[in-house]
Amino acid sequence: MTVLARLRSLWLDVHLWIGAGLLIVLAPLGVTGSVLVWHDPIDRALHAQRYATSGPTASRPLDDYVRAAQAAFAGRAQLTQIRMPQEPGDPVVAVGRMAGSGGGGRPQTINAWIDPPTARVLDTAETAKGFMMIMHRVHGTLMIPEVGRKVVGWLGWAMFVSCATGLWLWWPRRGGFVKGLRWTRGDTTMFNLHHMVGFWICIPLAVLSLTGVYISFPQTSRALFGIPSPPPRAGGPGGRFAPPLAQPRMSFGDAAAAALAAAPGELAEINAPTRGRDPSWRVGLRTPGAERPATIQVADATGDVRLPRPGAEPRREGGPDPVSRLMRQVHDGGGLGIVWQTVIFVAGLAPALLGITGVVMWLRRRERRRRLAEA
Repeated sequence: MTVLARLRSLWLDVHLWIGAGLLIVLAPLGVTGSVLVWHDPIDRALHAQRYATSGPTASRPLDDYVRAAQAAFAGRAQLTQIRMPQEPGDPVVAVGRMAGSGGGGRPQTINAWIDPPTARVLDTAETAKGFMMIMHRVHGTLMIPEVGRKVVGWLGWAMFVSCATGLWLWWPRRGGFVKGLRWTRGDTTMFNLHHMVGFWICIPLAVLSLTGVYISFPQTSRALFGIPSPPPRAGGPGGRFAPPLAQPRMSFGDAAAAALAAAPGELAEINAPTRGRDPSWRVGLRTPGAERPATIQVADATGDVRLPRPGAEPRREGGPDPVSRLMRQVHDGGGLGIVWQTVIFVAGLAPALLGITGVVMWLRRRERRRRLAEA
């Protein structure tokens, strides 16, 4: 056996065991990723009542939405955030932290969707129990406590290796590149389907795998690119999951008014202060031409306003650096248009299809070898 033949046999074994051995976990990751591409349309279809607003704009004082949310929570949760409509016709969204939740991990929250013109509550629900949130948890952690995100990252590496070895195995041993594009490369539909789908989806699937690895290991990935990690958010123990201040001195309306008086813009969201040495309200203001809201901090004890440094990037989940934002944007398809979103949707379904066809091919190959051995 030549060196090339031995190498091909090795790649075939690696490709086979990744596809067959990890099918049960790679398939859910891919399918949930496909579902999440259409997160907003699916959520609107499942919960139409949340978006049945009576007008395009938020015309009520902020405190009206605060009172409506607090009445809807009925003592079950403490109001921690108000998000104003992102687009005309969207609802105001209020977020509350459930009493007694957190414990060092992600707290349980309840949302209230509020009609902007009337401040009428359209719906309330615990977000963790919603279908789309379950899809997020499966895709991001496989619902494995503590280490789930890292497990998904290593599965991303496995998927990338599968793509690389699959491309090697797809390449025709005799004949040119064009020969490999023919449907009739094999004798069975399963064989031809596996090779054809595998080739066309190989590069996009490899890109999604690597961007998923970056997202799963943010600190290591930033270090690899020479990007400094963002400083921890102020607010005391617990980081971004720190419990909210039990009795803030300022109201939501007062904090928003202080931020709007100090900086131009339109209110996008406001976050209640968390416990710590210097609890502050965080107010997001939209300005014309800006890609993301600027965050203004208002000290709860004194009302002092801290403006962002000139030229500073607004904070955003996934990191403030442009590489992290690009990786998440490519992985999620957000803002990249219907073509790339469709590619992501198809690529998410591909691991299940390729895994099933690969297992069928492997079983048929074993059966042929058994028959030859008995002959």
